[in-house]
Amino acid sequence: MTSVNSDYAAAGASSTKSTAAVNSSTNLGKDEFLKILMTQVQNQDPLNPVDDKEFISQMATFSSLEQMMNLNTTMTKYVENQDPFTMYVNWIGKSVTFSDSDGKDQTSPVNSVKHSNGNYMLVLENGKEVSPWNVTAVSETSK
Repeated sequence: MTSVNSDYAAAGASSTKSTAAVNSSTNLGKDEFLKILMTQVQNQDPLNPVDDKEFISQMATFSSLEQMMNLNTTMTKYVENQDPFTMYVNWIGKSVTFSDSDGKDQTSPVNSVKHSNGNYMLVLENGKEVSPWNVTAVSETSK
């Protein structure tokens, strides 16, 4: 358990020390960091304000936190898009069985994989495109 103490009550005000207990399983995000920073500024001792260098350092930390969170979001999206793509690329050169528009099973080798507008399509040997969701089987291509 991590504890964040703030002793920034104005002189003569309440002598209680506010302690925010933060469970280690809880993640502090940029919103919580900004709230802590703003609370610190609002409750600082007017006779002993926060040092400018310390405040700038805290703002730089906030900026770094925000950039890291944005990077994390970007990387998460990248991984989400790459996981299915990697699986479908492994189907290139293999035969897939799928249901055509008439509901009949067809089998054809996969030549390539396309991704556009969030959808993946398998490009078959005959040039036809099939959604991976319509594939019922993947097998080695017989030679």
